[in-house]
Amino acid sequence: GILLGSWTDDLPPCQQCGVGTAPNCVYGPDGKSSQSHPNEDCHFLFSTECCFLYGVFNGYDGSHVANFVSQCLSAELLLGQLNPSHFDADVRRILTQAFDVVEKSYFETIDDALAEKANLQSQLPELPAQFQKITERLKALEQEVSGGATAIVALILNNKLYIANVGTNRALLCKCTTDRQNQVIQIGRAHTTDNEDELTRLAQLGLDPTRLRQTALIAGQSSLRRIGDYKVKFNYTDIDVLSVAKSKPIVAEPEIHGGQSLDGVTGFLLLMSDGLIKALEAAHSPEQANQDIVAMVAAELAQQSSLEAVAHSVVERVKRLHHDAYASGRQRSPHCSRHEDMTLLIRTINYPLSDGSLTPTQGGRIYPVSVPYSNSQSTSKTSVTLSLVMPSQGTLTNGTSTASTLEGGTPTPGQSPTATLQSTNTQTQSSSSSSGDGSLFHRRGSQAAQPDETGRVPPYVDFTQFYRLWGAEHNEGQGGLGPQ
Repeated sequence: GILLGSWTDDLPPCQQCGVGTAPNCVYGPDGKSSQSHPNEDCHFLFSTECCFLYGVFNGYDGSHVANFVSQCLSAELLLGQLNPSHFDADVRRILTQAFDVVEKSYFETIDDALAEKANLQSQLPELPAQFQKITERLKALEQEVSGGATAIVALILNNKLYIANVGTNRALLCKCTTDRQNQVIQIGRAHTTDNEDELTRLAQLGLDPTRLRQTALIAGQSSLRRIGDYKVKFNYTDIDVLSVAKSKPIVAEPEIHGGQSLDGVTGFLLLMSDGLIKALEAAHSPEQANQDIVAMVAAELAQQSSLEAVAHSVVERVKRLHHDAYASGRQRSPHCSRHEDMTLLIRTINYPLSDGSLTPTQGGRIYPVSVPYSNSQSTSKTSVTLSLVMPSQGTLTNGTSTASTLEGGTPTPGQSPTATLQSTNTQTQSSSSSSGDGSLFHRRGSQAAQPDETGRVPPYVDFTQFYRLWGAEHNEGQGGLGPQ
C-alpha cells in the first residue's frame, strides 16, 4: 500500500473542495461520550489536468479495506485511463472496471492469510494440544482478513458529473438559479433491502425478496453492495438468507449515474458518508435529512470564507443536533445513543464563497433550500424545485401553497413570517418554511418539539410579536390572536 500511496502525493488536491469529519461516538448513561473504535471513514479529492475525482469511503470491521480502496481506486482512474475524448459509455465502463480491479487486488492481498486460516481450521481437531495456540492465531488472522467498505465516488470530466455508488453513502447536487429557486437532486439510492431495484437484482439470483425485505442486516451490515468482506463474497452459502443464490449476491459493482452536464450550473455537490446521514436521520427524520444538510451548508457558505471551515462546521452541527436529541430524552432520544464516523465532502460549482464580512441576513444571497425527500421507488433521482416567496416590505404574506390555518385563523406555529417556501412540484405533499438566514436550523435539537397525540407540535417559538403585528395589520386590536 505504501508504494501506491506515494504517487498520489504528487497530485494536487482540489481547491474547490472542503472536507469535514467526526469520529464515531457512544453516549454513556452519564451523558459522557466516548469513541467505540478507531475512525474507519476515509476520502480523497484530486484535480488533474483532465478531470476532478472525489470519493468518500465508509469502512467497517476495521479501516484497512477503505484505505486500500481509496489508494488503489485513484491509481486505477488517474494514471491516464480517463481522457476528454471519452463518451459517457466509456466513462461508465472505466469506472466499473476500476472497482472490479480494486476488489480483486484487495483479495489478492489477503489470499495467503485466508489459505492459512482454512489450513489451521482443518488442523484444529487433529492437534488438541495446540488448541489455544491455533485459536489465537486464527483470531489474529480473522482480524486481518475481515472487514469491508462502501464507497461513493464523483468524477467531473468535460464539465460533466458522474457518480459511482457502492452501498449506503449519498451524493446530493444542489443547483441554485437566479430567480431564487433551488433544486436538490439525490443522485442514486442506497443499496439496501428497501431498494426495489436491488431486490429485483437478487430475485434474479433466486433469492426471496419477501425474506430480504424483513432482513435489515446481512452479516452485520445493511448494504447489499460492498467492497471486500470475504464472508459475504466467498462464504455466502453459509449465510441463511443468501444461501440459495445462483451466484455472488453481494457485489462491488458500482451503480453509475451520469454524465450530467454542469454547464451553467451554480451550486454545490455533497458526498456524505453513511454515518453522517444516519446521525442526521436519527436526530431529525429521514424525510428531512437532505433539506437539512443543504440548508446548513448554504447557511455556512454565507458566513465562512473557507470550504474546509464550512464542511467542519456542518459536521459539528450534525454532531450537536444528534447529541441534543439524545440528551433531550424525548421521542427521538432512543435512536440517538450512538453514531458512526461522519464525513462530509463539499465541492462548489461556480459558487461564490463569502468574504467573511457579511452575515447571512445582510448578504441576502443565500436561501436555505427545503426539499421533501420522497422515497418513491419509481426513480433513482428525487428532484424537487422550490421557489422562495419573500414578503414585501412591511407586510406579512404567506405563499398560497403552504398557507395553513388552525381554528380562528391563527397562523400555524413554525411557519416563518419572513419567508415561505412555495413548492413548484405538484407531486410533493409537504413543503416547509425557512427564513433567509438558516436560523431555522440554529434551533437546538433538544428543543425540537415532538407531536402530541393529535399530531400537533406545541409552539416552541414566542409568536407574541408576530400576532401583535398580524392583528394590527388586520385591525384586530392588540394581541387578539394566538395562544394567550
